[in-house]
Amino acid sequence: MNQQEFWNEKFSREGFLYGINPNAFIKSCEGNFKKSQRFLCLGEGEGRNAIYFAKKGFDVVALDASDIGLLKLETQAIENNLKIKTRCIDLNEWEPSKKYGTIVASYLHMYEEDREKLFLKIESCLKNNGFFVGEFFSKNQINYTSGGPKDLSLLYNIDDFFNSFNSCIKHKIEEVETNLDEGKGHQGKASVIRVIIQKK
Repeated sequence: MNQQEFWNEKFSREGFLYGINPNAFIKSCEGNFKKSQRFLCLGEGEGRNAIYFAKKGFDVVALDASDIGLLKLETQAIENNLKIKTRCIDLNEWEPSKKYGTIVASYLHMYEEDREKLFLKIESCLKNNGFFVGEFFSKNQINYTSGGPKDLSLLYNIDDFFNSFNSCIKHKIEEVETNLDEGKGHQGKASVIRVIIQKK
C-alpha cells in the first residue's frame, strides 16, 4: 500500500479524522510567522492547519499524498472563501521550486531512511530568517494509544533534528509528554517532539 492509498483509506471516512482545529503547538508559534511570505503546510491531510492560517491572512500552500484529504481541504476553503493552493504529491517525490517564509508539519509519517532528504529540501526552500515548526510522534509514542504509527521506523527521536538543518538556528528541539485532543484520530496522552528551527 503506497502513501496515497494508506491516507485515502483513513480520510475517506465521514468527518475530519484529526478535527478541524490547528495543531496547538504550531498555533502557539504564530507570532514568528510573516504574512508577507509564502506559508507551506507539509503532509497537510484534511487541512486543519492550512485553513486556520489562511483565515489569518497567510498565503498558504498545502501538500499531501491524499487526494481525498486535499478535496476536503479544498471544500472547506471554498466554503470559507479562502484561496489555498494544493498539490497532491508524496513528499519523497516533492522537488521544491519556491522559497517559503514558514513551513509547518504535524505528525508526518516519514520513514527514517527518507528523512535526511526531506529535511534538506525543507532547509533549501526556507527563506533567510524563515521558520520550520513541527510536532512529531517520538519513538516513545509506541507505548501510548493516542494515535500515530505502530512502526518504530516511522517515529522520531530528537537526534533526527539535531543532526540536520545545519544552516539553521535550532530554537527548540524537545521531547515532551502532552495530551492530544485532535478529532477521533489523536486522543489522550502522547509523547511528541516539538521543533522550532530558523534559517540563518
